[in-house]
Amino acid sequence: MRDVRRATPATDAVLRDARLAQPLQRLGRPLVKRQVQVVLQRCREGRLAPDDVVPMVLAALPAHATSLRPVLNATGVLVHTNLGRAPLSDAAVEALVAASGTNDVELDLATGARAQRGSGALAALRSAVPDAAAVHVVNNGAAALALACAGLAAGREVVIARGELVEIGDGFRIPELVESVGATLREVGTTNRVARADYERALNEQTAFVLKVHPSNFRVTGFTSSVPVRQLATLPVPVVADIGSGLLAPHPRLPDEPDAASALRAGAALVTASGDKLLGGPQCGLLLGTAPVVDGLRRHPLARALRIDKLTLAALEATLTGPPPPVRAALAQDEASLRTRAVALQDALRDVVDADAVPSTAAVGGGGAPGVALASAALSLPAGLAAGLRAGDPAVLGRIEHGRLLLDLFAIPPEQDPALLGAVRAALARPDHTVRMD
Repeated sequence: MRDVRRATPATDAVLRDARLAQPLQRLGRPLVKRQVQVVLQRCREGRLAPDDVVPMVLAALPAHATSLRPVLNATGVLVHTNLGRAPLSDAAVEALVAASGTNDVELDLATGARAQRGSGALAALRSAVPDAAAVHVVNNGAAALALACAGLAAGREVVIARGELVEIGDGFRIPELVESVGATLREVGTTNRVARADYERALNEQTAFVLKVHPSNFRVTGFTSSVPVRQLATLPVPVVADIGSGLLAPHPRLPDEPDAASALRAGAALVTASGDKLLGGPQCGLLLGTAPVVDGLRRHPLARALRIDKLTLAALEATLTGPPPPVRAALAQDEASLRTRAVALQDALRDVVDADAVPSTAAVGGGGAPGVALASAALSLPAGLAAGLRAGDPAVLGRIEHGRLLLDLFAIPPEQDPALLGAVRAALARPDHTVRMD
């Protein structure tokens, strides 16, 4: 009887095969070697012929040297935190590649002297929000608020409405974030109502500022009241407005979502926000406000620990100066165009699967515009396709509703419809899939 272990090639012999030269250069030896070892184990167990080892390795190797997989977001949630929030524009992706090598991120090439870090991105941000006298960028939205509290309120009090003590996700809460950098919270009002007088009574010589936090991931309705920035700005202390979603100016589809320009015009000394939500850029935290406040925070020791890298600076600048990123493009589309796309997908699949174009409702998600319903359209498919679509390349994530899998098109750019169609056909062709059209 033939011993399959003797016929199994050695790991180094497989790695020397000319067919693996390009994958080794693209992915690196450790990653390729791990896959070779996995395949060789199958060969030792007699489940794979020795001649099939290299072809199997080539088939199993990933397209990129990262475990992250591309996913088509068919959930109907435009800014999906679990899917990396805002997808970058082509211009931002090109900027990332351009900035990936050595560059002048902190150098004046004309003089050869050190220059302000990321001056191009900061200039673009100032241009996008002219109401801000000064701007700074850190590595995420929570970091922006933490820096504000550390720089302005360490050892002092921050006054905030009880109804704005928000949990921002994954168990992280605004009160704990503020207190972690040495500030003390002074809560005013009740869960559902607060008045200007409540803030005024809470002020004392220890008050650093009033914090206005947008409840960006929930809504309280009924017998409620809150105090807008314009009224808070009449108090004798600065106002810091954490608007969350990164909307820089008012948007017609999101009339109740706070934006940076309006908050600054209303008198906020500082606005903090995220860059990877409604702005549609990379993960970062924006600080926009008066020059004394922002410049002081920029020089705070904590600012160094929260500094963003050259890739984020490049992507942010391209987002601000380039064509509309996917998030803004999605908000500009109308229900009729989404319906047309859904019908086209339905017609392309009806001969192989029970497919229907149906109305749908999308949401902003990602801590933005809570409760706002966005009219959309979806492709309705048998729920049994969900697992196969998640396992595909690219993966597709939809949502189950009333026993059907809905692939909502709101967050999928039109140019990705062929990829979506191909993914559905591939899922139908999987050996473990049995839901087909009779």
